Amino acid sequence: MSIKTRTRGALAGAAGVALLAGGLLAGGPALAAPESENANPAADCAGRSIPASKVSFQMFSQLGWQFAEGDVEPVLAALSEAGYKNIEGFGNPGSFFSTYGDRTADEFRALLKEYGLKMPSAHGNTNEATFDETLEWAKAVGQKYTGSGGFPAPGINSGYENVLLTAEAMNRLGERSVKAGVGKFFGHNHQSEFTTTYTVPETGEVKSAWEILVENTDPRWVTFQVDVFWASDAGEGVDVPALLEKYGDRIELLHIKDGDLNGEGRGVPGNVGQGDIHWEPILEEALGHVNLYVIERDGAPNDATFLTESFDYLTCLEY
Repeated sequence: MSIKTRTRGALAGAAGVALLAGGLLAGGPALAAPESENANPAADCAGRSIPASKVSFQMFSQLGWQFAEGDVEPVLAALSEAGYKNIEGFGNPGSFFSTYGDRTADEFRALLKEYGLKMPSAHGNTNEATFDETLEWAKAVGQKYTGSGGFPAPGINSGYENVLLTAEAMNRLGERSVKAGVGKFFGHNHQSEFTTTYTVPETGEVKSAWEILVENTDPRWVTFQVDVFWASDAGEGVDVPALLEKYGDRIELLHIKDGDLNGEGRGVPGNVGQGDIHWEPILEEALGHVNLYVIERDGAPNDATFLTESFDYLTCLEY
């Protein structure tokens, strides 16, 4: 791996996390939501911070809370109260295992408007055969990006040629998305995109699957969403500031995820600002490139603690 870990901050009381097998979250313990006189304290902070207009929230984080309440609306209410302006949806429309339930795109967009929220991006379907339906929903609800929590078939784990085929699929999906008026298609990494490496036949150079995808996709149609925590947790750890410095013009979205990097590739996500990620150099390199900073925590507690504390940290951080 050519991009290594550079720096980590100190761990400071990351909250516990409950995960089901395969990474699906279970409901966490009920904790009292913190009271705040100012839903967005960034207005009172000195120095630079990420504006609320660029901060989003990956709804998978609070799926356990949504299930416990029987609907997504209490989560949307908490996000609005905390100061969020954007969310990133999860799952396929019409599915119970999604942000949307049985709501239509128009109904869901109206619900978002009620809480002063928009959905510029979502993790959804990458099936080329049904992608017209994905685009119809995305356009109706107001998305600016299409994509998923991974990459389209055939994937990156079965040879260099399949990585190239995956890049071709991303180009096709991205061109369709842009020409439909929605926006670029993105892929989102976990650890394996960086720990899986192949020798490029033309040069003999060993590169990660993620780098091969970037170098074989068209920037007119395709961008990338870097999950900072999973990249930092990959193998010996990716130096995310260096990654942004080298590939910044191809990275328009970040997953703002923090937690305990235990050095064994099995890191435990926690609240943003309370884990091992050193955010200042990452945000410095992201300037001018990243359009959406999407807060996420796998298996967040079933209350507003994570979403509020993480939003306050990101929008008040001086860097």
